[in-house]
Amino acid sequence: MTAKLKLSALDTDDLAIISAAVQDALVAVRDCAYLKEESRFVLLLNRFRWEADPGQGIGHTRTHSALVFNEVTAVRHHDIPTAEPDRMLELLAVVLENEHSVLLRFSAGRAIRLEIGRLACHLGDVGEPWPTPWKPAHPVE
Repeated sequence: MTAKLKLSALDTDDLAIISAAVQDALVAVRDCAYLKEESRFVLLLNRFRWEADPGQGIGHTRTHSALVFNEVTAVRHHDIPTAEPDRMLELLAVVLENEHSVLLRFSAGRAIRLEIGRLACHLGDVGEPWPTPWKPAHPVE
């Protein structure tokens, strides 16, 4: 059994830590939800565990996680295939653009912008990790 991440972000520095933890997470379009009545946006992620030590004999691992933003007032999509609920997206970064806007950047130029009253973000692992032979890699620019 391994420790589960449970992080909160209330400022830019906190969000940078969460962004690093969710880099290369996979999320199905259907697992991105704006709960307007609750002013909440939720993503259910298949997260690569960058913080895990592959030298512990289990290699690389992934786990299911929930990424939650509270005080969300509006959601805007750029090139998100909402008509394809099974389409998988690869989350690259989570960035606080200004005190009232968070950008979720995905591969292939896709993005979701959250308009927020204030930054109130939480990341929590759910379930147990499983091994994966694949470690995400990005070209050096």
